[in-house]
Amino acid sequence: MARRAQGCLLSQAQQCAAQSSAIIHLFGVVAERCCVLAVRYRSRVWRPASIRLLFKPGSETSRMTRRAFLFAGLFDRLLFWRQRSIRIVGTRFEIIHHGENRRHYFWVHGNERTAHDVLLAHMKTAPGRAFLVVNTVRNIPVDGGQLDPNRMCSRLGAETNLRSLNQGWTDAQVNAALNLLDRDRTRFLEAILPKAGKLLVALHNNGPSYSVEDEIPLSDRVSLHNAAHPHEFLLCTMRSDFERLANSRFNVLLQNTAPKNDDGSLSRLAAARGIRYVNIEAGLGNGEEQQAMLNWVEKALP
Repeated sequence: MARRAQGCLLSQAQQCAAQSSAIIHLFGVVAERCCVLAVRYRSRVWRPASIRLLFKPGSETSRMTRRAFLFAGLFDRLLFWRQRSIRIVGTRFEIIHHGENRRHYFWVHGNERTAHDVLLAHMKTAPGRAFLVVNTVRNIPVDGGQLDPNRMCSRLGAETNLRSLNQGWTDAQVNAALNLLDRDRTRFLEAILPKAGKLLVALHNNGPSYSVEDEIPLSDRVSLHNAAHPHEFLLCTMRSDFERLANSRFNVLLQNTAPKNDDGSLSRLAAARGIRYVNIEAGLGNGEEQQAMLNWVEKALP
């Protein structure tokens, strides 16, 4: 009886040892793969050929076993999981990833469908990250009220807009909504703003009540090569970008001096922080011209 019990214990111990060995081996494989992927990330080698090089005969990584290769594929999926959306005060923005993170693109007004369609088609071939509001109307809900999402980049701009759109609100209601925005704003801006020196491109549509004429008094430099079509224009925040963009048939504005009145818009934030920003404005329904301006931005700007 004692010998049988001793044999069972020995068998269980051997099974545990085998399982532990397998787990240790798996962690070793994952650790090895981490090192390889870290090197690839540091060197920015993200081409299919680099995957083949990982297993080139005689290379340092050729020691990886078939089992390691299978686990590496699974680890790749976990490591390169990409965030698909981000929220601010409950409103979701879809994130589209395509290729390397070269530029950031932004579409914020849900009723400007021409800009939406142009950007969606563009992201099929353009490398970068696009952030698109999941909405079909201009404003977004905030704590029972509404807010223009292109006025939420600062507390001051958001307050002015909240009071304008929710005129029955008390000061307490306004402050409660502002506190919700403050809670989410930093994380949201960290996501949509590109790294230093990179470009942020916004797409908007306008109607009869807004055109390039409204922005000229606020601009530092103006180039009107298409004055007969005031609803189609480019607005940028960097002088060097203005010089390149103005060498075209399009209307181009430079606004690189932060205005005294902060309206909470993304363009004002970009000007204040020295961020490379281009807004592509076109009349609602004029997708062909908006696409032409977007193509020019891609061609003219590094």
